[in-house]
Amino acid sequence: MRANVCPRCIRRCLGTTWQAALVVETAADRYADLVETLARSEADVVHPKAGSATSRGFGADALKVEGRIFAMLTRERLVVKLPRRRVDELVAAGRGERFDPGHGRLMKEWLHLYEGDATDWETLGREALAFGRRGKG
Repeated sequence: MRANVCPRCIRRCLGTTWQAALVVETAADRYADLVETLARSEADVVHPKAGSATSRGFGADALKVEGRIFAMLTRERLVVKLPRRRVDELVAAGRGERFDPGHGRLMKEWLHLYEGDATDWETLGREALAFGRRGKG
């Protein structure tokens, strides 16, 4: 997580402790930024809150391309679909783990980033988008 200084808080908190002016950016904030960036810049990216049909359950808040999920936020962590070799590299580098959707079976092409990992979400999101555009990998 990154700490950002909120300009409104700085104005309000002048003369008080600086800690009061810190706002911690959550995983949900980072994901919302990713959704906004990709949905605005890529015409084929669909997100439920960006005007597509909404659903419930697995992937209900996921980013999709050509009807396929390529990124989502699960348990306050970013999950992206990437080529198996790339997931292997990121797991070996300690950036995350293979995603388990809850039934005990690890998904080989899905990376669940570790909480607090400083990886640039937009870069990984664009990498996942490119992989999603290629179809079934």
